[in-house]
Amino acid sequence: MDIPRIFTISESEHRIHNPFTSEKYATLGHVLCMKPDTRILDLGSGSGEMLCTWARDYAITGIGIDMSQLFSEQAKLRAEELGVSNRVHFFHNDATGYIAQEKCDVAACVGATWIAGGFSGTIELLAKSLKPGGIILIGEPYWRQLPATEEIAKACGATSLTDFLSLPELISTFDKLGYDVVEMVLADQEGWDRYEAAKWMTMHRWLKINPNDDFAKEIRTELTVAPKRHVTYTREYFGWGVFALIAR
Repeated sequence: MDIPRIFTISESEHRIHNPFTSEKYATLGHVLCMKPDTRILDLGSGSGEMLCTWARDYAITGIGIDMSQLFSEQAKLRAEELGVSNRVHFFHNDATGYIAQEKCDVAACVGATWIAGGFSGTIELLAKSLKPGGIILIGEPYWRQLPATEEIAKACGATSLTDFLSLPELISTFDKLGYDVVEMVLADQEGWDRYEAAKWMTMHRWLKINPNDDFAKEIRTELTVAPKRHVTYTREYFGWGVFALIAR
């Protein structure tokens, strides 16, 4: 059980596997008024930066589930580095269908809503682990500007224009699902640059060390096309944010 190798290689040096920065996570924790011993479940927790830094800064407790063996190990190391391994725990597991044994104050899926077929299904899944009145955190892309054609949408990496909503449509859909949007923090283009551009150096270094690896041709192709794809499409068309929801 693991994620596709392209991500294990290209994001192996990332602490954050989405276009958020450490400053954005700090802002999110601040505006949500995290309190000591707030219990958080994070599905698709990646390398654990959100839980680890919030445990350090706000003394929260939490569990992170991620299907990447590498990222799960990196999360455990980060918890040890920050001295919070007694407060947050990470497990290598498939987050699909995961329900916490003990109800939590915050249930999060920040950038991995594919685990339940999209953000609507993921909200439904997270709600099963949440205390009454608790907060759901959803990290989700949206169209910053709507592509004019299906071809442009596919060049952005989508399968169709309908893969994502605009920001107003996304907020309206949360409302239709019966949730109040009580906070949001949005990524910016600098965040996208840090997320995407950092992959290029990592892939370049990997190719230098592994020129004869069977996967080298695929990494070479990705390194060639990724910068052009990012500046032409991702940076201009995609927004991304974390939305805090409370059921009405």
